[in-house]
Amino acid sequence: MRFSVPLLRRWLAIAVVLVIGMVGGAFYFAKWRLGNALKHIPGKMNLEIQQSAQGFTISKSEEGRTLFKVQASKAIQYKQGGKTTLHDVAITLYGHDSTRFDQIYGSEFEYDPQSGDVTARGEVEIDLEANPEGLGHADQAIPKELRNPIHLKTSGLVFNQKTGDARTPETVEFRIPQATGTAHGASYKAKESVLVLQSQVQIEFHGVQPATVTADRATMTKTPQAIVLDHLQIHQQSQVLQADDATLFLRKDSTIERVLARGNVTADSRGESESHLGADQLEVLITEKGENVSTATFSGNVQVDASGDQPTQGNAGRVVLHFTGRNQLARARAEGNVKLLQHQKPAAVHGEAQDLEISAPAIDFFFSKSRRMERAETSGPPQIVLRPSDANSLSQQTLVTAAKFVAGFDKTGLSSVRGASNARIITVTPGESDRVSTSDTLDVSFHPGKGLESIAQKGTFAYVDGERKAWAASARYTTADHMITLSGSPRVVDGGMTTTASSMKLNRATGDAIANGDVKSTYSDLKPQPDGALLASSSPIHVTATTMTAHKSPSVAVYSGDARLWQDANVIAAPSIQFDRDHRSVMANAANGKPVSMVLMQADAKNRVTPLTVNAAHLSYADKERKAHFEGNVIAKWTDLAITARTLEVFLRSQGETTSSSINGLGKLDRVVAHDQVVINQDKRQGTGDELIYTAADDKFVLTGGSPSIFDAERGKITGVSLTLFRHDDRVLVEGSAASPVVTQTRVAR
Repeated sequence: MRFSVPLLRRWLAIAVVLVIGMVGGAFYFAKWRLGNALKHIPGKMNLEIQQSAQGFTISKSEEGRTLFKVQASKAIQYKQGGKTTLHDVAITLYGHDSTRFDQIYGSEFEYDPQSGDVTARGEVEIDLEANPEGLGHADQAIPKELRNPIHLKTSGLVFNQKTGDARTPETVEFRIPQATGTAHGASYKAKESVLVLQSQVQIEFHGVQPATVTADRATMTKTPQAIVLDHLQIHQQSQVLQADDATLFLRKDSTIERVLARGNVTADSRGESESHLGADQLEVLITEKGENVSTATFSGNVQVDASGDQPTQGNAGRVVLHFTGRNQLARARAEGNVKLLQHQKPAAVHGEAQDLEISAPAIDFFFSKSRRMERAETSGPPQIVLRPSDANSLSQQTLVTAAKFVAGFDKTGLSSVRGASNARIITVTPGESDRVSTSDTLDVSFHPGKGLESIAQKGTFAYVDGERKAWAASARYTTADHMITLSGSPRVVDGGMTTTASSMKLNRATGDAIANGDVKSTYSDLKPQPDGALLASSSPIHVTATTMTAHKSPSVAVYSGDARLWQDANVIAAPSIQFDRDHRSVMANAANGKPVSMVLMQADAKNRVTPLTVNAAHLSYADKERKAHFEGNVIAKWTDLAITARTLEVFLRSQGETTSSSINGLGKLDRVVAHDQVVINQDKRQGTGDELIYTAADDKFVLTGGSPSIFDAERGKITGVSLTLFRHDDRVLVEGSAASPVVTQTRVAR
């Protein structure tokens, strides 16, 4: 989130309020001194004299120190009305301890003894100047060095020596080295010790950071010693601070100790990036020297709204700003149900814009010397929520929690968030089960100006997505591809399938899983399939490979790199195996000279187990059909016999066809059918043809098509329409064509 640090620093600069205090104090001080001086003039003068007196001086002293001195070029007292006129008046006030050298100038004053009013005719100018050297001198001379006196100018000043009150309806002007200002009308109530600048209070600050301070009214009180500004406004370039009223509490030396602004406190910044801060109250504490702000506290319904590339809103019960040095903001603490909402651009090319909301009981923000926010730390249970910016969107939202968050910021805004401990991420999607991941720590990274980029979780990572569960030492989620990368002995369980590997990836969008390095999968919780064959038992199915890609819908996994699949003693090995768990089907392909290989352990009627091994370029098997189809350079081998062909199909009997002599889990061979360029080799004889059918029930091979023949090393070659070989004896049955119905039965000695 972006805070306008220069705005807060400038608005809260003590220079603004200090000038108000000095102006008010100077005005009060000048009128009080003037009143006390003029009050004694009639007593010092001969009021019966009717002639003018040229060039005289009146002064008053106590305990050897001069309090004030009044000089005039002429004094005239009139019989009618008894008024006295003073011309070219210069009044110097030294103070009881002689530490002041304040001067009041006016071309003409009039004193009315009946009303007690002393009225300035024309302009009155006042210079306020401290003089520390006065402590060592009883009578004053002009200070050796005049240091930027506070200068005031007004007209129509009326002081009543009976009540001690003073007033002027005219404009009051003042000037200090840092600023000039005006107010319209002023009054002083001696009994209440209250000085009021009646209206249109305005101060113009000059220099590197010019600013304008305005108020409808300014009131200075003695008990407590304070200045109240009504409807305060501070304008600085494109920045404005305002409040219904602001009270400046003063120390004994008249420096500002505390400022309290109340009612509709707002701070606005306009330009390329606009911001608005609102609160019920603002309290500012000033350092002892009165030069710098110590803390500034916004309280009561604090609201922040900032525009820009990443618009941000925030609210809290209270925000405390801590300053160092020359009003340098060092830290800000937000308390009381703190919430920050940042609108972010899409994280991916085709993604949707996101809102990021951070909430916590309290958040501390830390700033660099360059006035840029560096980091933020939460206190109490925090939460991050990521949701679509479109309020009508039904897309997913993500909740992130941990014991504590530490956020990092760059020039564009929020750049990272670290959470520890007990980190937890929950992704909620309408109509789906929640996705939950937990870990010891998490690190969230944001792409500059484009929202969430990645989330890294470390330490006992666990993930649940419906039936899919995963564990690993660490995990990293990237929004661009919706992928979770697991490392450190990852293990994934999905619907009875357990997979381990060196590393794994889970796609949260599609449900796909990718495993790499020493992949091992076990399919358990299998129900027996009475109509199936090779993979129909309830025993686990195991698969090993170098890599695996699993598709959640449909539930298909592709294993590559020395892949091997087996159940009980039935084994399929190939460079690549595709296994469909739901249909218990297999597709395998050869690569780089390595063939597909399937081993069937067949049990005969006497429970004698013999292996059948088939190698080929391609294999497809569906347990429902109980048929294994091989293509390309097919070689089928028994212990005593081998068949080669271009294609070969192995038909198995169902698991339901069980006999008491069967061994559970072993393939039950029904028949084998080979096509195209079939060659059968058994001991010293070889048969060829276009089609070969082997039936396990009678253990015989029937060779047909393309003038099948059989060659025996001892008895020569036999050709016919159909040749039948009996595996466990030497018989060969040869059948001729319909035109020559000859049947020859030959016994071949081995």
